[in-house]
Amino acid sequence: MGNWIINHGLSAFILVVWMGINIFLFVYFYLFYDQGPQFEYTRELLGAALPWARAPAAVLNFNCMLILLPVCRNLLSLLRGSFICCGRTMRKQLDKNLTFHKLVAYMIALMTAVHTVAHLLNAEWYTNSFQGRYGPLAGNLSMLGDSPELNTTFLNPIRSNSTTPTIFVFTTIAGLTGVVITLALILIITSSMEVIRRSYFEVFWYTHHLFIIFFAGLVFHGAGRIVRGLEDDTDPPHNTSFCKDQPENWGKIPECPIPQFEGGFPGTWKWVIGPMIIYLCERLLRFIRYMQSVSYRKIVIRPSKVLELQLVKPGFKMEVGQYVFLNCPTISQLEWHPFTMTSAPEEDYFSVHIRSVGDWTEKLIRMVENLPEGGQGPKMAVDGPFGTASEDVFDYEVSMLVGAGIGVTPFASILKSIWYKFKDSDPKLRTKRIYFYWLCRETYAFEWFADLLQVLEKEMEERGMKEFLTYKLYLTGWDQSHVNHAMVHFDKDTDIITGLKQKTHYGRPNWDREFEQVRQENPSSVVGTFLCGPQALANDLEKKCVKYSDVDPRKTKFYFNKENF
Repeated sequence: MGNWIINHGLSAFILVVWMGINIFLFVYFYLFYDQGPQFEYTRELLGAALPWARAPAAVLNFNCMLILLPVCRNLLSLLRGSFICCGRTMRKQLDKNLTFHKLVAYMIALMTAVHTVAHLLNAEWYTNSFQGRYGPLAGNLSMLGDSPELNTTFLNPIRSNSTTPTIFVFTTIAGLTGVVITLALILIITSSMEVIRRSYFEVFWYTHHLFIIFFAGLVFHGAGRIVRGLEDDTDPPHNTSFCKDQPENWGKIPECPIPQFEGGFPGTWKWVIGPMIIYLCERLLRFIRYMQSVSYRKIVIRPSKVLELQLVKPGFKMEVGQYVFLNCPTISQLEWHPFTMTSAPEEDYFSVHIRSVGDWTEKLIRMVENLPEGGQGPKMAVDGPFGTASEDVFDYEVSMLVGAGIGVTPFASILKSIWYKFKDSDPKLRTKRIYFYWLCRETYAFEWFADLLQVLEKEMEERGMKEFLTYKLYLTGWDQSHVNHAMVHFDKDTDIITGLKQKTHYGRPNWDREFEQVRQENPSSVVGTFLCGPQALANDLEKKCVKYSDVDPRKTKFYFNKENF
């Protein structure tokens, strides 16, 4: 339990607080509409569907307020900088922004389903009440407000026997906006499934922008004031407990004036106006960055169809492990894709490595391959840089860096920066040791990164710091011919695949053995474990961090960090 608290305690606390607020809002508004005296007559028409419609609406307001904030990248970068004084645990929560964004979206989907079903029942029951199917009281209440002087104080919005629930839904502000909101939400959620997001990113990207329609409909959804309650400022007031059993005396005795009803003032805009303004500023800043010029320093096609772009942008400053969003107007003016930078802050340019995955990257690589020799690449717009978990790598005494495939990119930036810091004898370098693990399927995928490791290997030897950097490369896609070739050349000083002194391992790491080794070699250190790779590997490493952490502050503790885009 102690180990779990070290790695997950604050995240669990934030989740409990968020869930607690949701539960409080649901229960409070459920009881408000289920027991409130001003809605006693409304409940005569709608029954239990009234609180079941209104309670989810309150939860929806709260979560619609939150849904945009985790995707405000510049806001998160600002907060990350502000949390430097608050410790790594607080900053670590910002790296889970997309997880929280998904949780909020699931809550919105659930509450929308409950809210929609309840209001469909309300439409049916409003119609039945107007037709007198629910007794004389419901019938009398439905007829109120027909006279010209009281035509705004009605309770039942159904004003004609010809109005069916379907007509009501498609001819009222609340009904029409509700249909639009629900359809937009269904498209957004279904296109966000992993299989679509990975294989058809453009579909995910475009449908996600239906959030503009969603929020516009949300703001106007309550303008129809369909759910109405008894006015409390009439003189004399209408005594519901005394008058509800004698509707024939309404307007005839002082205690029972004709009841007058009003709809609540739309309040959703109060919840969402702040986040909408913040997000609007976010998009404005992105547009300004879009207009800034970007030039190419170098374009390289690496093995395994990996494209390296070295770019220069005036006033651009970065930190290790950060990422940028790239836009190529020639391919699409609307699509922005995230890429981790592989350059170091000490360099006068920034670089990204782009693997061919999906339509956008394939088109970009094809365009670059067809460039004439010495030709400039297509126009490129850059938004960023933005912070990630890897920014904190130098805050740990010991760091474990785990990259899978192209997931090595943030660690290229880190290792380059380490080389520069050693070269300049940077006294601020706090890190004492780094363990680097790279898992790859193909042998030629190692090639573009091996040069950097060779430079670091030589640098560490010359400085007598061979123990500072421990790296292990794992070839996960291999056959017997690879093994036979390795056995024949086993006595060579350098690896036959990478040319490095550290030999390539075949298969996957034994993480229990690796974590145990790190713990034994660093018996009293705080170890930051950083991953850029698939979720399955993340789950495994997260469990190992919990398993091998010691609650005793004098012993080794592992903190897990994962790149999220």
